[in-house]
Amino acid sequence: MKQHEIDFEKGNVSAIFRKLFFPTLLGMVSVSAVTTIDGIFIGHGVGSDGIAAVNICIPLLMILTGAGLMVGIGGSVTASIYLSRGKRKLTRSSITHSLLSVTAVTLLPMALILIFPQKAARLLGSSDHLLPLVTDYLVWFAPSLVFELWIAVSMFALRLDGAPKLGMWCSIVAALLNVFLDWLFIFPFGWGLMGAAFATTLSCLAGAAVAFHYLAFRARSVRLHRLRLNGKGVRFFFRDLGIQCKIGSSGMLGEAAMAVLMFVGNHVFMRYLGDDGVSAFGVSCYYLPFVFMTGNAVAQSAQPIISYNFGMGRKERVKAAFRVSMTAALVSGMISTAAFTMFPELLVGMFLSLDNIAAQIAVNGFPYYGTGFLFFVFNLSVIGYYQSVEQVRHATFFALMRGFVFLIPCFLLLPAAMGTKGIWLALPLSELLTAAAITLGFVLFRRRKQFTPR
Repeated sequence: MKQHEIDFEKGNVSAIFRKLFFPTLLGMVSVSAVTTIDGIFIGHGVGSDGIAAVNICIPLLMILTGAGLMVGIGGSVTASIYLSRGKRKLTRSSITHSLLSVTAVTLLPMALILIFPQKAARLLGSSDHLLPLVTDYLVWFAPSLVFELWIAVSMFALRLDGAPKLGMWCSIVAALLNVFLDWLFIFPFGWGLMGAAFATTLSCLAGAAVAFHYLAFRARSVRLHRLRLNGKGVRFFFRDLGIQCKIGSSGMLGEAAMAVLMFVGNHVFMRYLGDDGVSAFGVSCYYLPFVFMTGNAVAQSAQPIISYNFGMGRKERVKAAFRVSMTAALVSGMISTAAFTMFPELLVGMFLSLDNIAAQIAVNGFPYYGTGFLFFVFNLSVIGYYQSVEQVRHATFFALMRGFVFLIPCFLLLPAAMGTKGIWLALPLSELLTAAAITLGFVLFRRRKQFTPR
């Protein structure tokens, strides 16, 4: 596939954003589809208990994906700035550092899961009833973690190298392969949850292999680079990694917020509605990554434009990219909200028969849950902007607001005050409060230019 150079310095900002956004969105939606396809086959092949079991495992993936986003975002920002200054060798080193570090971070938890699967299942909140299913899924799902993080980091590098469509196809191929393998392993082979997890591992391996081959052999500017193992090279590795983690820390907090949402949500639904409540919440959590990835697609499509021109000192182009990304965020958020509030039966019916108790809980809750998605995408896009211009404190502050300061109290207080409806409204209220904080920040600090685009 022939790749074309993207002129981040002089090209039309809106045109560049569109060129990056649609392949990025399709690629990220395809990544989310891998897990969602599992859920559809599990729901019809295993039942609501299977969905509940998988939902208990997903917070672990969210935490590790957060680590991937942290170094991926940080590596992409530093690489963009190096590239804008003509430092191609440093650009390649930065991306290589990112891939090496996420591999190291993933291997330890993967090994612990394989050695102590039942303890890991208990730690994630499994009930006695779901323990065999959770354990079965974890053992075969754990190897996929390293491949999923390779894909997450590689997508940043492919966009920066002018190959967003290749990144899109890596994800699409993985998703299509997962569809076939899910069907094969769950129905003809009868492997149940083990088959779904194994299908995820194989499909992620295929997508990661394509991206890795491109970065190793075909990339023009942003390719893998042999690292120096002397003292100077090691010091540069840790210094560069520290900068990446600092810049991308709010990306880690974003995924951590998703993990907190699912972990606390599982416990709250279990407390108020039992295993059927966890199954209903599990259906909603299969769709939530699509909304999360939409917000990330907006932020990450604007990121190379913003970071490159930020490195060049071109403030007007930075502002233009920010405006375009906000427009895309609002449109995307409205579409997501409309889908959840208008078509809950269709969305739930993809996973469960509508006469199922868990399905009815989900159908009744989706319209409340979906009201927050407009603010959800908006918040992710604004946080992405601050990451792109290295305003780490602002990005981290808002990430903490939405993920911890607002979300946990909403989950604890609203159900006590409003019952089941309050559980579904916890996320929307948290995102609304964060959006209000962001808006207030723009108004109060505009003259000081602390919260406005530079």
